[in-house]
Amino acid sequence: MARIAGINIPNEKRIEAALPYIYGVGLTLSKKILSATSVDPNKRTKDLTEPELNRIREYIEKSFKVEGELRQQVLLNIKRLKEIGSYRGIRHIRGLPVRGQRTKTNSRTRRGNVRKTAGSGRKNASEKT
Repeated sequence: MARIAGINIPNEKRIEAALPYIYGVGLTLSKKILSATSVDPNKRTKDLTEPELNRIREYIEKSFKVEGELRQQVLLNIKRLKEIGSYRGIRHIRGLPVRGQRTKTNSRTRRGNVRKTAGSGRKNASEKT
């Protein structure tokens, strides 16, 4: 397996589709990286030569923040928002959607599967209270 930015890239995929396994690299950035390093995007990862892999590694290291460095930057940005008490920071603290989504419904992924509504509250006369 090829190893780029501390991530094992899958061997059987095209290199264009394998690079997005790295945090911070999407399909568009993958295409830019391959064109800048003059590597054929249709090649499989296992078919890449060592010089091609080294060119890709070096280009990514020089040009972009990926993996741990990028994750750390994102966490610091969120921490800053929380400290200054901005609206977005407060939403992060409370675990609610940050980007303006509605919360009456459809915020299950952000809040967890929290169901706050109960039944009508009325019980049958036959049930014990």
